[in-house]
Amino acid sequence: MYVPRGPKVSTPKLYSGTRNASSWAMRAWLALRAAGIDFEEEIVDIRRPQRFANLKAIGRFSPPAMVPVLVVDGTAIYDSLAIMEYANDLCDGRLLPIEFKLRAQARSLMAWQHSGLSGICSRISFESAFYPAKRTLTAFETSECEHLFGVLATHLNESGGPFLFGNLSLADLTLVPTIVRLIAHEPVTPSREAIEAWAQMLLAMLDIKEWLHDARQLPPVWLDDYLVPGHPIDMNVVVDPSTAP
Repeated sequence: MYVPRGPKVSTPKLYSGTRNASSWAMRAWLALRAAGIDFEEEIVDIRRPQRFANLKAIGRFSPPAMVPVLVVDGTAIYDSLAIMEYANDLCDGRLLPIEFKLRAQARSLMAWQHSGLSGICSRISFESAFYPAKRTLTAFETSECEHLFGVLATHLNESGGPFLFGNLSLADLTLVPTIVRLIAHEPVTPSREAIEAWAQMLLAMLDIKEWLHDARQLPPVWLDDYLVPGHPIDMNVVVDPSTAP
């Protein structure tokens, strides 16, 4: 049972998405868990074709008609970033650094993820992390991984770890889905070793393991643009879900 901290409110309800297809909902869910907030959850099936009707129903109380959305006392808090900041407010700000410049840096990483980082290795979607077989990364995708890993390695070096800003923060949590999908494809880059301990620490967290375990029980959500010329995979390969990343 998660004990709420901060102002008393009625139990909020999080509308999240299909576990192996909803990286944005995962971020909000992880932040609420990390903040120790008690909440109800309704998982909205966002797979095609049912996603259209299901998200239209969400649009009746949330303007973007997307998940995640958190409903608190009848008020809709939509967008994962807003939900994560709300979670941080309810736990007295402990999910962001205290020092104001570091806090701004953490928010910079969150904003980067929100505004553009989701496009890194755009064919390597969150859904692909749960495919029974993976294709190799292209040279360009590998270079994109190295760019991100290098930035993260710098933060870890400056903070001394074990997380990006010393303690676990929203910056770490917002990057989890990106790390999950990239690490699943075993990128070989110069900076990979420098972030490996951090990445494995995240993947070992109980909340993250719970989400990923549930995701692995679902049928894969196949996306047509995953395959690229020269990088085929054998879709008939069957992998034991317990050994999947």
